[in-house]
Amino acid sequence: MPTSFLGSALRGTFFFIFGLWWSVRYPLKYLRRKADAESQPSYGVQRVEVFEGAVKAFFALAGILVEQFVPAGPHLQLYSPKTHSWMDLTHWHYTTMYLFFLLSGIVDVVSHSPLKLPLGLDRLSLSVALFIEGLLFCFRDYSDAGLDHHLHSLLAVAIFAGALCALLEVFHRDHIVLETFRTSSFLLQGSWLWQIGFVLSPPWGGPGWDQTDRGNFTFLTMCFCWHYAGALAVLAANSAASHCCNESCQLKFGDIDVELDCSMCIRKGNKSSSGALLPEGASDDK
Repeated sequence: MPTSFLGSALRGTFFFIFGLWWSVRYPLKYLRRKADAESQPSYGVQRVEVFEGAVKAFFALAGILVEQFVPAGPHLQLYSPKTHSWMDLTHWHYTTMYLFFLLSGIVDVVSHSPLKLPLGLDRLSLSVALFIEGLLFCFRDYSDAGLDHHLHSLLAVAIFAGALCALLEVFHRDHIVLETFRTSSFLLQGSWLWQIGFVLSPPWGGPGWDQTDRGNFTFLTMCFCWHYAGALAVLAANSAASHCCNESCQLKFGDIDVELDCSMCIRKGNKSSSGALLPEGASDDK
């Protein structure tokens, strides 16, 4: 199954965007919950969950349509009676993957609708989608492309780590450690899909890396570890930025009452300070 740079990059962008979003959202949610330990999930948090599910479903549906209806796509035809052979199984491979993320997005939306599905079903559907993705990459046809197989085996590590984490969240919801680990797995998966595109199908043309050079195997294994270090660095930076922004601007993320304009917060602080310095008589006259 050949890998195109554009397809790999688009899939990587999907996972990386979600990872970046979660690397900001979950620290803010944790700080909000820590400040008010007795607070219950607000309507604003539910709207964010619905928004995430809708975005996930939209991108997955778009992926299905692109895989099926590009000029070289199978156009929903799985088997050719004329040639007695399967039709473009590479496109069907990715269509199957997108299908389960589409279902996961739909479950996210419905879980926070008036239907009130059982708590944790959204995380379970995400875990199933990731497990299916890992299963498809593990058992795809690599022929004699050893480096291709090695790259996707490393990708499967990130996928199954995210699947396991999402499954644990079914029983331990809103656990900041599990949410952080799942976020790092999505960042790793996104950046590694970009790496796969550069190795197997360089955007500047020409052949990919040598499939038989054992040095490439060793280097790319180290490179995978560096990608995870980079994902952790992004996660740490966004968490620190979220903490600083929460402290300076008094964010209310749980109610979607976010004051991101720090200058506004400073002006409010100055007004309150000047009010405190007024003489008692002046304040009484007002």
